[in-house]
Amino acid sequence: MKILVTGGAGFIGSNIVDALISRGHKVVVIDNLSTGEKDNINPKAKFYKIDIRDKKIADIFKKEKPQAVFHYAAQIDARASARDPMFDAEINVLGSINVLESAAKSGVKKIVFASSGGNLSSEETVLPTPEDKISLPASPYGAAKFSVEMYLHFFWRTYGMRYIALRLANVYGPRQSPHGEAGVVAIFMNKMLRGEEPTIFGDGKQTRDYVYVGDVVRANLLALRSNKIGSFNVGTAKETNTLSLFRKIKKLTGAKIREVHGLPTNQKNRSGGLLPGEQKRSVLSFKKIQREFGWRPIVTLDLGLKKTVEWFRKNVTRNA
Repeated sequence: MKILVTGGAGFIGSNIVDALISRGHKVVVIDNLSTGEKDNINPKAKFYKIDIRDKKIADIFKKEKPQAVFHYAAQIDARASARDPMFDAEINVLGSINVLESAAKSGVKKIVFASSGGNLSSEETVLPTPEDKISLPASPYGAAKFSVEMYLHFFWRTYGMRYIALRLANVYGPRQSPHGEAGVVAIFMNKMLRGEEPTIFGDGKQTRDYVYVGDVVRANLLALRSNKIGSFNVGTAKETNTLSLFRKIKKLTGAKIREVHGLPTNQKNRSGGLLPGEQKRSVLSFKKIQREFGWRPIVTLDLGLKKTVEWFRKNVTRNA
């Protein structure tokens, strides 16, 4: 197949591109390189540097005629979405509609969309949270992702463009950026390997569901082959709090540092140190995707962190 991947220079997108190419698919990458890295792009992929909000992407779709699309280009920071909801919506809603319209008009048959798991639920819902127990999103980022799921449904009903929305938990692993506020695993590892002390926001008791990028790639490949329609969680059903994560990474890196708690500048203290757009607990059920696709997480957190630390030692800290 010829497959187009938006955000194909990013953390998850580039790992998906590699997997697709290794299986013989022809891959086209769209990325504006605002957060992605050109070095992440597989040399066998055809690359277009362009923003998903740009109307010219319709010409790329018309020229390349992909049969399927993995839509991974996004503004990925829930905190940033709380600070600037308009900017988040411009990329994650309007940019996504631009992709979907271009895909539909060029005859794309299948869309796999990177939605959000934790940001569509809250600790007031059932934990681990199944797909049918989502609550009102806690952040504009979550609202945008859920909105795109509704648009996907519209495009399927109107144009017959099949879709699967993968509601991802907190993905970590090789190629994750240590810069910005997204990706606490990458931020902690980068700082510890450089002998710096990362800040643990609040009391460190907030929990997340951490899923290894290799497991996420497997879920995407299964989604490509599936004839199902709808939304599926991709998580581990296991909660890990920030303090526990910090200590695991500290042990793996051998860092001689203290546990420093605090808040970013200009942020008022809230319950437990949570910031606008954040939740106290987040963990996803994967029963539906296991039942429908036969997917389950294989890489444990301890093994995944070990693999990620090894990659960071070789690639990130050396070049920082």
